[in-house]
Amino acid sequence: MPNEVILIISVAVIFSITVFASRFFGENGLIAWNAVATVLANIEVLLLVRAFGMEQTLGNILFASTFLTTDILNEMYGKKAAARAVYISVAASVCFILISQSWLLYTPSADDWARESFDVIFGFMPRIVGASLVVYAVSQRFDVWLYAFFWKLTERKFKDKKPALWLRNCGSTLTSQLLNTVLFTLGAFWGVYEGSVLMSIMAVTFGVYVATSLLDTPFIYLALKLGKPRERGAA
Repeated sequence: MPNEVILIISVAVIFSITVFASRFFGENGLIAWNAVATVLANIEVLLLVRAFGMEQTLGNILFASTFLTTDILNEMYGKKAAARAVYISVAASVCFILISQSWLLYTPSADDWARESFDVIFGFMPRIVGASLVVYAVSQRFDVWLYAFFWKLTERKFKDKKPALWLRNCGSTLTSQLLNTVLFTLGAFWGVYEGSVLMSIMAVTFGVYVATSLLDTPFIYLALKLGKPRERGAA
């Protein structure tokens, strides 16, 4: 199956999981999915593929879903709930890196067949997750703050929160993901790839984020329609 088709299907499936988590598990489901997506994205980002005529790392769609998740949390439950999702996801990533590094301390059996692959994948994880933790915390907290800022701004401007939902969603997400793209690419891959490859990764990654940000807008409307939020907390 072509990479392009897999990526398109991934967008639909991953964003649908986010809506599913919101509909059936509410705030706790969104926070849990945010943590799961963050950990999985840190593994998937090690894969470099070619799709739509460009080289790109994977993990972009999973990372994009975490911005969708915090935007839904911000919209339905308030800034504090969105911030809590970020903190829990950071804690989950810390636990993941500590546990995965402990696997490499074991002496493998003579019959072991997986250790070499573990060394290749998880041996590189401290740098990936370390860069991801810092960048994720900065960009997501910025996204939470910016979304709340747009909430107040659009509510004053339009006197109604509903018409400007797309503006809050796209405006906060695109700005935050630009910050995320630059900081993470430099932190994770500086010295690993040449400068031209780094620039290509940045450009393609942000291009994917632009596309996913536009594509996630219907999903946030769907999540709000299907969800049953409690009264939104103070932003």
